[in-house]
Amino acid sequence: MTIATPTTLPAPRALPSPGAIFMSLLKADLTTQWRNRRASVMVILVPIIIAMSWKPMIARSGGAFVLANAITFGLTALGLMGYSNSIARDREKDIFQRLRVTPAPSWTIMCSRLSVQLVMIVLMTLIVMIVGFQYDHITLPVSGYIVGLLAAICGGAVYLALGQAIVGLVRNPETVSATSRLIFIGLVMVGTLSETHALGDFMYKADKYTPYGTLTTIVAGGLTPANWNSNTTVALLLTLGYTVAFAFFGIRWFKWSTKS
Repeated sequence: MTIATPTTLPAPRALPSPGAIFMSLLKADLTTQWRNRRASVMVILVPIIIAMSWKPMIARSGGAFVLANAITFGLTALGLMGYSNSIARDREKDIFQRLRVTPAPSWTIMCSRLSVQLVMIVLMTLIVMIVGFQYDHITLPVSGYIVGLLAAICGGAVYLALGQAIVGLVRNPETVSATSRLIFIGLVMVGTLSETHALGDFMYKADKYTPYGTLTTIVAGGLTPANWNSNTTVALLLTLGYTVAFAFFGIRWFKWSTKS
């Protein structure tokens, strides 16, 4: 009688840690961003054009004013035109659904996308600062560049959260694109015209409480830390409040697939 030898099963493979998964996703998302670098260049190019074309306004309004508006314009474009559209396209292609059946936790998927946008925010802000220094001859203290960069990162979050809210409320990618453009044009047109007093004193004062106005205020205050005052602090608190509100609804409404 032959006694069967028990088969030794291979030891189960350990799942990668969330940190390792996040780094893999981040590498893939950065690669995708690099392959689509033409779109990124176009987004960064617009605030550069603003910083250069608004050079005559430096004598009247100051260099911080020009840089703050250029950076705010770029941050608005990154959040509304870049982030929301990329999330909507990937959701339409069921990329998120395929990622969710992997061991990757949901938070690593979204944090990877947001980290790429953070890199873009820092890159765009630094390039605008360099253009402002080289072409517009805007000289700021070292602390101004550091605090200004931190203010841009903080302010950029409000438009990433707003973009998240849009893709949470709207599922169709074409409608997301149209909605983002409409909100972008509304915020930028009203914001820039109000900053130059073209729409009157009432709109100039009211714009200070919009996401565009608060972001411009904190970036300008960060670029000139010596001029930071109570109004700048109020703008910072409003910016954080907008970010929390938009992020709450964006996370609550977000669907990983257009079919669910």
